[in-house]
Parts: sequence; structure tokens; C-alpha cells
Amino acid sequence: MIKIILSTLCGCLCWAAVAFAAVDINKATTQELAGLQGLGPAKAQAIVDYRQKNGQFKSTKDLTKVKGIGPKIVEKLGSGITVTK
Repeated sequence: MIKIILSTLCGCLCWAAVAFAAVDINKATTQELAGLQGLGPAKAQAIVDYRQKNGQFKSTKDLTKVKGIGPKIVEKLGSGITVTK
């Protein structure tokens, strides 16, 4: 019984870690980006399109170069996004 409880607890903790991990805007799919608060499917697609046309983002602030995404949205996304190079 204890093994079942510990196993369930471990699974929940692993899920929570994944759920709160920052999304890499240089690698994320449209679906992953659309799941972020403040971004819908259209803005998520605009990010992917911009990335394909212009290359990887150098910082999260570069998202403001995408049409329809301003500094307030980037600020709102905050630690929910990241950039790898």
C-alpha cells in the first residue's frame, strides 16, 4: 500500500514539474505555445512562422518583433518562456 501511495505521489510531482517548466520559444510547437496564458492559436502560429522565416530568437524580448505581440504580452508570459541557443 505504501508503495502505491509513494508511486502516485512521485507521479504527481513529476507531472507538476513538467506543467510548470518554461516553454522554449525556439523549439516549441504551435500547440505548446498556444497553451501559454496570453497566447492563442493565431499568435502561436505567428511565433512559429516568424521563427522559420527569421531564425531563432536571441532573447524572450525578441517576441515583440512578432506582429501582434507587444511588451505587455512578453511581460505577462514572464518566466513561462525561455530561449536556448
